[in-house]
Amino acid sequence: MVKLIENQVISHKEFEMIKITDEVRKAVEESGIKNGLVAVITKHTTTGIMVNEALPCVEKDIEMQLDRLVPNDYPYVHTHMLPTYGTCSGNAPGHLKAMLAGNHCLFPVIDGKMMTGGEQNIYFVELDGLQIRKYFIEVIGE
Repeated sequence: MVKLIENQVISHKEFEMIKITDEVRKAVEESGIKNGLVAVITKHTTTGIMVNEALPCVEKDIEMQLDRLVPNDYPYVHTHMLPTYGTCSGNAPGHLKAMLAGNHCLFPVIDGKMMTGGEQNIYFVELDGLQIRKYFIEVIGE
């Protein structure tokens, strides 16, 4: 059996870690699937899905390290007119940070519950700010 749910988040900052663990747990519990896997997948190339401890200091450390690795003021090539979009692009740092963040995570489902480590939380990570974004929760099993 497979259950696919599409959820939406609204980001309010250029960089934002939005905790979605509760939404994923709820989707698993409502799916009716007792044993299997749950996948969380972003639909965007300038967002990520991360698993980490939900502490403000950890979130800040992640943001600062991504900024060190992918600075906004680097002379990126992806800063030119995109005819297909009809606009200029300037979000190369968001694309590169998304590669570091990853676009999905997987957790086992046992007895109808998502199995995580004690401090593991799932984040939808915005890397190109102030947008309406979507992600999938797919529960697969029996």
